[in-house]
Amino acid sequence: MTAVQTNLDRPSLIRTLPGSAYTDPAVFGAEQEKIFERRWTCVALAADLAAPGAFRTVTVGRESVVLVRGRDGTVRGFLNVCRHRGARLCTEESGQLRRNLQCPYHAWTYDLAGRLVAAPNLTSMPDVGRDEYGLLAVHLREWLGYVWICLAPEPPSFEAEVLGEVVTRLGDVTAIDSYGVERLALGRRITYDVAANWKLIVENFMECYHCATIHPELTEVLPEFADGYAAQYYVGHGAEFGTQIDGFTVDGSAGVERLPGVTADQDRRYYAITIKPQVFVNLVPDHVIVHRMTPLAADRTVVECDWLFAPDVVAAGRDLGPSVELFHRVNAQDFAACERTQPGMSSRAYRDGGVLVPSEHHIGQFHAWVAAQLA
Repeated sequence: MTAVQTNLDRPSLIRTLPGSAYTDPAVFGAEQEKIFERRWTCVALAADLAAPGAFRTVTVGRESVVLVRGRDGTVRGFLNVCRHRGARLCTEESGQLRRNLQCPYHAWTYDLAGRLVAAPNLTSMPDVGRDEYGLLAVHLREWLGYVWICLAPEPPSFEAEVLGEVVTRLGDVTAIDSYGVERLALGRRITYDVAANWKLIVENFMECYHCATIHPELTEVLPEFADGYAAQYYVGHGAEFGTQIDGFTVDGSAGVERLPGVTADQDRRYYAITIKPQVFVNLVPDHVIVHRMTPLAADRTVVECDWLFAPDVVAAGRDLGPSVELFHRVNAQDFAACERTQPGMSSRAYRDGGVLVPSEHHIGQFHAWVAAQLA
């Protein structure tokens, strides 16, 4: 394995972002505008939009977006705003449309491709263009079975910004193909409302300096994590299961059958990938765990976590409890730690920030990335 190289002359401690980066509403507003509204973000599991007319509303930056599956089977995304007087079209989180999208205020109506198709007295206004006054579409891609959108007029390269994160972590984008994530089925979903800044959650996920302290179940399954070096510190490295461990479960018992495409080199290993700004992908031999974050305030972040298994495993009603419980405990432990940290960001003791030890130095690259986006 190849470790991230550090200069022997480099200091043991390097500075973090200042406390205001985690508390200042102005900083949070800039992040919403310059990061979340300009980058690719993962917003929904495509399978949740199963049939034509299925919709889901999601929050990206300061915008509400409605996702809808069209009659042609294509998922599209639109700003959730009527072009007439700006009313929100869909106020529910998800549902099934009978036919079209209709504004509940003045009944302007749009088809599932976003075109204006009806409105009171519309026939008496022949100069109103049906396409010109259609819904504003957002850029959309499907990957790993998820819907990814970008609000920017000219989105950055998906291959560079999203697939590139996989290359940075695994060394080869094809390494993730072995898990067949886009073919997996949802086994369990848990939503966490975390009273902490989104960056604290990213930083926590990227390092394992805390693992021996707060993750007894995880370090039992992945003993090397007790040494404080996260798998993400090494390009291409997956943390190996303990010798007495049979599966990625809360008690180390065997889980379900290995996913058919997982290679011998990937078996009995855990890989974690951070896809900036708001996605974590966790790969283990028999399932995949995907976290999606939605920052709602400087001190509040909603995290939706999906556990994905082979479709036949889910359809058969197999007991997924031990597999789900392991990372659910990890999530609860991590988010509690982030919530304990958030108040300290307002302290004068953290006015100039804290420090990163050598095993956390790669978090400094994340801080540099954030600063570059806001510049």
